[in-house]
Amino acid sequence: MDRETALALALDFSRRSTPADGGFCTYQPVVDGGSCPWKLDCENCDNFVLSGADLLYWRRKAEQWRSIAENAPDDATADYLHTVFEPTAKAIRGLEHALAALGILDEALTLDLRRPQDYFHRTWSTAFRARDLAALQAPDPDATGQP
Repeated sequence: MDRETALALALDFSRRSTPADGGFCTYQPVVDGGSCPWKLDCENCDNFVLSGADLLYWRRKAEQWRSIAENAPDDATADYLHTVFEPTAKAIRGLEHALAALGILDEALTLDLRRPQDYFHRTWSTAFRARDLAALQAPDPDATGQP
C-alpha cells in the first residue's frame, strides 16, 4: 500500500469515540451513552475503527487463536477456528500495511500500554475502519519485489 492509499482510508479520529473491545466505536448515540443497536457486534459494524494503538492487542488475540487451534482435538475443529478468525486476521494485516505506509508501524509495535501515553500522537489518533482494513488485498509480490 502506498501513503496516498493509507491517507485515503484514514479517518479523522479527532471526533468523539468510545472504547470498544479491541478498538473504538464512533457511532455517536453509543458515544453519548446510548445502547448499541448492533448488540456489540463490532466486527460487522462500519463504526468500529482501529488505530495503531490497537495493533499489539490484536496481534496477541491472533496468537491466542492460533494456540487454541493448535490444541484442538481434531483437524476439523482447528480448521473451523482458523476460518472463524480469518476476517479478523485480514483486518490485522490491513492495519499493519496501513501503518507501514504512513511510517508509524514501528511506533505502534513499540507502544507500552503500561506507561502514560500521548493520546494525541499520530499512532493513537490515526484510525481506520476495520471493514476497510479487512477488504485490503495483499500486495502483489511481483510488483513490490518482496516475497
